[in-house]
Amino acid sequence: MPENLILRAEEALLLPAGLNAQSVHDTLASLAAHQIDLGECYFQHTQSESWALENHIVKDTSFSIERGVGVRAITGEKTGFAYVDEILPASLKESARVARSIAPGNGKSQVCASVVPKMHALYPPISPFASMSEQDKVGLLEQIDQRARAVDSRVVEVMASIQGTESTILVAATDGTYAGDIRPLVRINVTVLVEENGRKERGYAGGGSRQDYHYFIGETPLWHTYVDEAVRQALVNLEAIDTPAGNMDIVMGAGWPGILLHEAIGHGLEGDFNRKGSSSFSKLMGQKVASEECTVVDQGNIEGRRGSLNIDDEGTPTQETVLIENGILKSYMQDKLNAKLMGVQPTGNGRRESYACLPLPRMTNTYMKPGKHKLEEMIASVDKGLYAVNFGGGQVDITSGKFVFVVSEAYLIENGKLGAPVKGATLIGDGPSALTAISMVGDDLALDSGIGTCGKDGQSVPVGVGQPSLRINQMTVGGTQ
Repeated sequence: MPENLILRAEEALLLPAGLNAQSVHDTLASLAAHQIDLGECYFQHTQSESWALENHIVKDTSFSIERGVGVRAITGEKTGFAYVDEILPASLKESARVARSIAPGNGKSQVCASVVPKMHALYPPISPFASMSEQDKVGLLEQIDQRARAVDSRVVEVMASIQGTESTILVAATDGTYAGDIRPLVRINVTVLVEENGRKERGYAGGGSRQDYHYFIGETPLWHTYVDEAVRQALVNLEAIDTPAGNMDIVMGAGWPGILLHEAIGHGLEGDFNRKGSSSFSKLMGQKVASEECTVVDQGNIEGRRGSLNIDDEGTPTQETVLIENGILKSYMQDKLNAKLMGVQPTGNGRRESYACLPLPRMTNTYMKPGKHKLEEMIASVDKGLYAVNFGGGQVDITSGKFVFVVSEAYLIENGKLGAPVKGATLIGDGPSALTAISMVGDDLALDSGIGTCGKDGQSVPVGVGQPSLRINQMTVGGTQ
């Protein structure tokens, strides 16, 4: 499979420009004519489409193509980088000249023999676009609209979208890396507005995978699940009362609530922040940073997942990296640059939004391992608290770990029993404190439905999150009551 992917990547990226594997090697050799630690070429061709419906009408469609090459040269902590939105011999040569200028020209680096990595086969190397006709895409959006309105008469607005992407990459480097990949990605989003007695509330659901559009259609179509869930959330919000503010025990639901883990803790475990000493987890390797109930991993090699990759964007195979084990900090997520500077191995977490961006250590699928407790047991153990099921947006400061997260679906817990749904709740705290305050971890691990997108330094990449249910002692809840 790796050789086949390389051949297909060469055919899509190099051959149309009159380039081949030797041309790439010659470019690497020109980078190595200066004294560098690493030289790299990253070729990419990405096609994306989206179809959006609002209130019975398909109001927006789009199709885009992104194609180009980025050339990088690294010496110590310095990086020279140049990119062009065309793949041609002259532009490739000029990009290499610009990138290598970061290093002195009075030395010569080595270009290692190319080695094809042992890659995973986590998703099929297919294009989503041909898997469904344009008429069927429009028809699916119309069916989503019809089903949402049929579920409950209080639905007054429906918005839905279908998105598909196919990205072909080829990455080559002076360290011997030579790898290609073809990455499909599909997603459906559903938002509904319900109204009763003049009160309006929204609900959202969606999902996706590294498949084609057939992923959503089967004997029990996944898109049915998304529609029903969006309507359910909106109807729950109709009944919600104001949230009381104060310190209280929190039970967090399984799955998507792992977004708090991703934002408040995951970013703080990325290599660049820790190398620079700007993370709240810096210099804590081998120390206890969480409750011993907690084991947190980043795993980029889960089959079909939105955050999974056969190889990262530096050609390193993805893996499971144990970040925290039984409360002890074990590892950071690393790309090649930060791994070398910190004297460790890359973990397959070098990711970039496109050929026009530098790779950064980024999360793939980040989640907490399951524990031994039942959700019912956690709820029964709380006298006064909040059961947080779904999350919206939030803000996090990486240096301190402080966060504020909006809870989009939550319920009061009173005397060990679930009470009324509440609206306007926010969770306020910091990642390190939240980790140590986890007293119970559930046995119900779930990953999100495939909707995560992570931003860092202006770059966005698809990710996955997850967790089992958790009990966190005494968090600050911002409310509306």
